Amino acid sequence: MQEDTSRQAYLEEAHDLLVELESALLELEERPEDHDLVDRVFRAMHTIKGSGAMFGFDDVAHFTHDVETVFDQVRNGLIPLTKELLNLTLACRDRVQDILFGEGCGRDADPAQSAGLLERMRAFLPEAETAEEAQPKAATVLDAAETGNAFRIRFRPPRDIFLCGTDPGALLEELAGMGQARVIANLEAVPVLSEIEPEVCYAWWDVVLATEAGEAAVRDVFIFVEDDSELSVSAIPLDETPAGYKKLGEILVERGDIDAAALEKVLSGKKKLGELLAEYGLVSRGRVESALAEQQEVRGLKATRTKTGAEAQTASIRVAAEKLDQLVNLVGELVTVQARISQVVAERDDPVLATLTEELERLSDELRDSTLGIRMLPIGTTFSKFRRLVRDLSVELGKEIELETEGAETELDKTVIERLGDPLVHLLRNSIDHGIEPPDERAARGKPRSGTIRLVAEHSGGEVILHVRDDGRGMDPARIKAKAVQKGLVAADAELSDKECWNLIFEPGFSTAEAVTSVSGRGVGMDVVKRAMEELRAVVDVESVMGRGTVITIKLPLTLAIIDGLQVVVGGESYVIPLSLVEECVELIRDKEREANGRKIVNLRGETVPYLRLREWFETPGAAPAIEQIVVVRTGEARTGIVVDAVIGEHQTVIKSLGRVYRDLEGISGATIKGDGSLALILDVPRLLRAVTGRAA
Repeated sequence: MQEDTSRQAYLEEAHDLLVELESALLELEERPEDHDLVDRVFRAMHTIKGSGAMFGFDDVAHFTHDVETVFDQVRNGLIPLTKELLNLTLACRDRVQDILFGEGCGRDADPAQSAGLLERMRAFLPEAETAEEAQPKAATVLDAAETGNAFRIRFRPPRDIFLCGTDPGALLEELAGMGQARVIANLEAVPVLSEIEPEVCYAWWDVVLATEAGEAAVRDVFIFVEDDSELSVSAIPLDETPAGYKKLGEILVERGDIDAAALEKVLSGKKKLGELLAEYGLVSRGRVESALAEQQEVRGLKATRTKTGAEAQTASIRVAAEKLDQLVNLVGELVTVQARISQVVAERDDPVLATLTEELERLSDELRDSTLGIRMLPIGTTFSKFRRLVRDLSVELGKEIELETEGAETELDKTVIERLGDPLVHLLRNSIDHGIEPPDERAARGKPRSGTIRLVAEHSGGEVILHVRDDGRGMDPARIKAKAVQKGLVAADAELSDKECWNLIFEPGFSTAEAVTSVSGRGVGMDVVKRAMEELRAVVDVESVMGRGTVITIKLPLTLAIIDGLQVVVGGESYVIPLSLVEECVELIRDKEREANGRKIVNLRGETVPYLRLREWFETPGAAPAIEQIVVVRTGEARTGIVVDAVIGEHQTVIKSLGRVYRDLEGISGATIKGDGSLALILDVPRLLRAVTGRAA
């Protein structure tokens, strides 16, 4: 069970690292001279390889090793960073993803494909250096900034340790399994070959270890040999030492390899300290190399910690999405119970209970906001895959396109982000294929050869607004209408405004492509966008100017779990209208009712507003009251009235999904539980208005 948990944790970490790797490679394509980006690529691959070997993903570790080797050479300036190398590295990144998450479930299901990629990758290495000789030498094994502790370990086993049946190599391997380790073998006591006794252990080891474990756990590794061995374990105070860590002489003195007086004597020379100490015979070259290794490792660790800044100071944990969903459900139940308690207390004249109820309401509101805040993720987490999509698709279509993003830090509920991915992919593919012109056509029109797609996210009140904007050819309303007539979507004599023509692109089966390709032509992409937006309770708006481009705007709710709603009543039944869509509520005066083109309209301060009666739509029995209320809602640019018997007031709505039987009811998106325990249906206003319009037509 523990092994399965560890492997699952590695897969989650590897997924994040693959996202980071792809993002760094795409940025590196724009800024190939940026050494920090090269280091990011190297670190991601190094961690994938090292952790993969630790948790049994040997195929991944083997495959990533050669890719890491090449980028180590890039890091050292021995191999130039070319577009061909970046393309191949992206392909290798995709291969690692296939091995981990494909049909092999961690095993390489297509070794031939992997071998082909590695052969092409090795071709970048200098001829005199094989992949085995090109091990990463400058890499620091302590470059994981989240590591909690660092230890200096000296392990000198007894010479007869083999006769006791103990393998010191296994102890070192167990030590390395506790974190990330740098092991330095000291071989100064090894005699010439003719004098070696096979049963004697001549070597001893220095280790620099970064681990989450404490000193006691480290010592437990040597618990059966500690009494007979020379063992020292001391913590390296990462947070107290200066940024550059200690000097070489300080490390040797601290280890006891040399005394301070001898060090001062040697420092009067002009050579490097390590060379001087070895020449004076005060310290062996092996011990100097060991101290240098510690200096390099700890400096690398501290540099990484400094670079991550606030991230290193902020503790975080990984929580399963199912647990978060369960927490939100429990908070929703709490909100419902709190509403029922408030209603019962309101019926009683008890000031003490009223005070306690107000306190409970305040606490439940804070708990609700905090819980929903935990589920919030920056929308930028999805932007990296869009960069790859634009890059690959523009190459496939022979176009030059740049993707610009803005507002990546804008936060949305994780459920909304997960369900937003596919619609955004379809919108971007549509802009790439239909919007942006080929380079020669753009140049002929006086535009830059490279087109631009901007993906912008911003907060607006209780919503998040997304803009997908391109500077392409725009949409021709006449051509769209002609295609719609050809496919039988509209009548030939229908009079449509430009906006109504643009909205036709969301109809099932509609496409302006002349031929079916791998990118478009089947008329399903924008239909998917429309249905996904309806499920997210989002509003989509299209604006386009011929020759200048198209903007598609999406207004999204912050969360799908709990919303603020307006409770209304029709014939004794309660309904909830999302408050974000409501503009105003007015009385319906019977003598001001009018009809136009078969639709009922009312004049509100000089503006003509069409309306519908929920009583008629849901065929509610009974007579309407003498005075009815109109709830005016806005969807996109249109204002529409919804006539109800009475408006009760605002209602904090915990959304409950409907069962399969009621899932496809037009105009209903869910249900909620009121304070008295009864149910209220939640209106899906956009779908309701479209259904009414379609029935009238």
